[in-house]
Amino acid sequence: MNFTVTSNGRQFDRLGLMYLGDIEVFRTSTAEPTSNGIVWTYIKEMDQYDTLWRAEQKIIFDLGNLIDSAYTASFNTLLTATFFTAPNPKPAADQILPISARRSSGNGPSAFSLPSDNASVTYKLPQNTERAIVSLSACGQATEEFWYTNVFNSQVDTFVDQVGTLYGYSPFREVQLLIDGQLAGASLPFPVIFTGGIVPGLWRPIVGTEAFDLREQEIDVTPWLPLLCDGAFHIFEIRVVGLNDDGHGKASVSETVGSSWIVTGKIFLFFGPEGSVTSGTPPKIDTDVPPTINIITSQSTTDNNTGTNETLDCAFSYSRSLSVTSRLKTSNGSETIAAWYQTLKYANNFTISAQGFSQLTKQNSHGVDRSASGYSNDYQYLITVNSTFNTTPPDTISIKASFDRSVHRFLFGPSIFPTSLQAFAPDGVPNPIYLYLYAQQRPYPLTLPPDLPRFVGTDEFTGQAGSAEYSSGGNRSFSNGDTGQSFAISGLESG
Repeated sequence: MNFTVTSNGRQFDRLGLMYLGDIEVFRTSTAEPTSNGIVWTYIKEMDQYDTLWRAEQKIIFDLGNLIDSAYTASFNTLLTATFFTAPNPKPAADQILPISARRSSGNGPSAFSLPSDNASVTYKLPQNTERAIVSLSACGQATEEFWYTNVFNSQVDTFVDQVGTLYGYSPFREVQLLIDGQLAGASLPFPVIFTGGIVPGLWRPIVGTEAFDLREQEIDVTPWLPLLCDGAFHIFEIRVVGLNDDGHGKASVSETVGSSWIVTGKIFLFFGPEGSVTSGTPPKIDTDVPPTINIITSQSTTDNNTGTNETLDCAFSYSRSLSVTSRLKTSNGSETIAAWYQTLKYANNFTISAQGFSQLTKQNSHGVDRSASGYSNDYQYLITVNSTFNTTPPDTISIKASFDRSVHRFLFGPSIFPTSLQAFAPDGVPNPIYLYLYAQQRPYPLTLPPDLPRFVGTDEFTGQAGSAEYSSGGNRSFSNGDTGQSFAISGLESG
């Protein structure tokens, strides 16, 4: 799929979501245009939605925008799809069910907005389902766009007389999937920075990692099939949680966060023969209820000689492990172990100084997801942001900021989504392979040498770092900066 946009004038960055009916299939955002105009293109592989493409679909592309005397730019968009066949395609889901608000019948977008919505759906799954994967799509907006720079609730009024009330529920966020009220999986969200984020000059012309294609997290719910295939209705729910604290170094998972998180999900179902019934033992969930969370908080506030708070320091860490296992009996009559394992670790250190006008944040998120299917996703997100802003009456604002951020993933096994480098099957490399190249309307065949290694996984690293300044006043604004990016990708061999 090719998404090309042109725009000129002044405008904020905007979030865009594409749906096939009630199912979100693409989450993106816009660049901030200039008076001379810009153009950008993003190409996305979408073969994971093969079962949807084979039926008539209503396409809804939700790209909200505001045009007024100050923000003058519209977005002229062109969305095209190219269909082709290729040898040895990977198995596609037989059915995809949305975890969404399901508003397509009224031509509306179907995303939930948390915490105001209840992001849950109820389904009776086909009893011949033999594999089930849930994907979660979530990102913060408004007061939650920079959630990783938030503070604990006990700290929100530390600099209230100087900069106002800070955003709370801590800098920690976790996206959770619940089945019938029980935790089935969780993920640590990636700190997306959109093209107006922190300082606009950071993103002229480079775009923030994943801002044009927000990545979804996979959770294998196959261990739940003995329960889900019982012919009854079951509830799938998405939650986003932060942390509450008591102001004395103790914290617990919050039931809510600030406004707002835009979330949807999908359930990918793979069927056995028609008429068969999947059965087995109920899922065994190995986690504390409520979950065991290891948090170490320390904070200190220093005052100047007038009694005004000058600085706030805080450091804390979090960890969680989860396993869900069951015995699964499918159409072939044999019993197999279905299992889903997760380990999540998180740490954040921040210092707010200059009476709230400067902040340094350092964050480390690390997750390991493993399935009995052979799927494994080991990911780490690192981010450091250092920013200072000043205001001068009557209307002058200045910002200076720097950042350093990286993503590192090791991905093995049968992922629902295309990987950055498609892992070749261990039993042989398709030859030729077919590549879709920019500006070509059909796949390009590439013959491979016979001694090519047999890859079973991918190793992907992306890093960005930069600094920028911004100033505005008198109905004019200026921003300049410099950002560099490094990217490395390699295939991983078996053994």
